[in-house]
Amino acid sequence: MSDFYRRALKKQDKLTVEKYRELLCSAAGEISRLETVLNSIPVGILVCDENHSLVMANKSAQRLLPLNVREGGLLWSVIQDKRIVEFLRSILLNSDKVMDKELDIALGGQNRLLSISVVPLVWEHRVTGSLTYIEDITEKRKGESRLRRAENLASLTTLAAGVAHEIKNPLGSISIHLQLMRKSLSRKDDAAVQEGYFRVLNEEIDRLNKIVVDFLFAVRPMALELREGNLNALILDLIQFIRPEMEQGNIRCLPELDENIPPFLMDARYMKQALLNLVKNSEAAMPDGGLLTIATRRIDNEIKINVCDTGTGIGEDNLARIFEPYFTTKETGTGLGLTTVYKIIKEHQGEISVDSREGEGTNFEIVMPIPQKERRMIAYNEPDGGAQAVTASKGAKK
Repeated sequence: MSDFYRRALKKQDKLTVEKYRELLCSAAGEISRLETVLNSIPVGILVCDENHSLVMANKSAQRLLPLNVREGGLLWSVIQDKRIVEFLRSILLNSDKVMDKELDIALGGQNRLLSISVVPLVWEHRVTGSLTYIEDITEKRKGESRLRRAENLASLTTLAAGVAHEIKNPLGSISIHLQLMRKSLSRKDDAAVQEGYFRVLNEEIDRLNKIVVDFLFAVRPMALELREGNLNALILDLIQFIRPEMEQGNIRCLPELDENIPPFLMDARYMKQALLNLVKNSEAAMPDGGLLTIATRRIDNEIKINVCDTGTGIGEDNLARIFEPYFTTKETGTGLGLTTVYKIIKEHQGEISVDSREGEGTNFEIVMPIPQKERRMIAYNEPDGGAQAVTASKGAKK
């Protein structure tokens, strides 16, 4: 309620009939304006009281969720779609909060994808009901799907070009040594000469096989075996493993690990491989030695992992391409090391970014979500009226 109406109510004994009429007209105009705003919003909005009865539904909600009646009755009794009814009933009866739950619905003879969020309705610093937001994301998802297909096609083209380039050299070597073997056989050279040719052929065949294995790793989905693990312990094991090599290269390895990191769902093999690849990348960037820092931090519901070096850095022109398959600035690199890192982090639902300056060093930052085992509710019990998140059990009620 606006301050204007609060002040008016305090002086109601002194108001004339004309002033009451003006006050009612003003309130009616304000309510009408708010209704117009709500009905113009393309997102569906459902408002329920603390007993889960529907008290308001804007036009977008009525369009996206055909209702038996506009208002009145329990929310799940006025919605026609059974899956959405079951979902909302479960959320509201368990006093849960959910964001961006995706459900499909048959609407007008077409399948539509809806994103539904349910949050507490707050009045005077206490929960008095719930707000449900419904958004039609069908076209958005179709656009994302088209973009992914285009990106996959571009990535496949890059991979194919990289594979063709990588295969060309060992095939050329095999061709040359086959010709040499043919000449050697016609000259009846001794076994030692022919054995040398066979050895080169075997090496090149192994090289071809590795190229194929790396390619398949880059394009196939991973079969992750997620288990709760100690991320800090994994990093300490990795540091212990690389320490002799780092000391030999005059590189000091410094761990900065947050003790508040909770047990984390991960595939330890792949996670260690991703971090090892980043470490190897940093090692190559510090040929004259330097400092390598591996840090972990918990920030809200995320874990951040930073692998930072004081090496030569990455040129600005190359920064945007370092995760591309077969892109490398090293003379002997395959160009798949950072691609592998990117793939592993993405398979863990994480994100990876890089910040680098030539001559100053590079910082790779990995952000991993912490799965929420506990549902969160909102309690409004702070002295200043602020909101404070508190943990609630699954069966808790408001």
